[in-house]
Amino acid sequence: MASYNYNRGFLDSIPPVTKNLLIINVIMWVATFVLKGKGIDLDLYLGLHFWKGSDFEIWQFVTYMFMHDTSSLSAGIAHIFFNMFSLWMFGRILEPTMGRARYLTYYMVCGLGAALTQELVWQFTWQSMLAGMLSYGGSMGITVQQLQMGMATGAIPNDLLQQCFNAMITIGASGAVFGILLAFGMLFPNMPLYIIPFPFPIKAKWMVIGYGVIELAFGVTGEVASVAHFAHLGGMLFGFLLILYWKKTRKLGGGYGYMG
Repeated sequence: MASYNYNRGFLDSIPPVTKNLLIINVIMWVATFVLKGKGIDLDLYLGLHFWKGSDFEIWQFVTYMFMHDTSSLSAGIAHIFFNMFSLWMFGRILEPTMGRARYLTYYMVCGLGAALTQELVWQFTWQSMLAGMLSYGGSMGITVQQLQMGMATGAIPNDLLQQCFNAMITIGASGAVFGILLAFGMLFPNMPLYIIPFPFPIKAKWMVIGYGVIELAFGVTGEVASVAHFAHLGGMLFGFLLILYWKKTRKLGGGYGYMG
């Protein structure tokens, strides 16, 4: 287990991997904001696109998790703040517990797992998504059957399909961060946490279960459709499987409880 000196300034008190992840995310967010004002949208190159789209590139499985919302200043600050606050809050505890290399591996696996999950969700839902994007007779939205017929007959051209595919994009560190939350709940299940608006402490394991249930409910019902809920669940799932594997192979330090 690695040990760190916490008797210095705020930045020096953050373990190195967590600190560098925070710095990279903030730098990328600022760069995206600045370049967008100059007509260059980094999200088009680094955000995760649906694999059927012409804008999809394999490196986006990694780069998307370092991008955050720049649609407006207020939305962007909220997006990156809550992700980075969670990363700082739980990562500074998990990194010394896991060790630097294992912690970074875990973070990246959760982010990749979230991306794979999102691609899988898109694969099963793209027809209904495209049907909602397209218009017919002056009104937005067509049926899936109309979409299939239009594709079969050529009434819906390929370039229009590509525009819709390329509009399917996700960005953010949330998938990896939800994996971090899952790890905290598994390794420190009974640690009390104070969560707004509750005036009483909640054990970490119940917090993780609660977040998981909420994300599943939002994903199934389609509430807050602008958020990739299933990607969050994918990050948690891959994190759960990796921790179970490390526990089974004794590659994770002993003395830590499960979420039961």
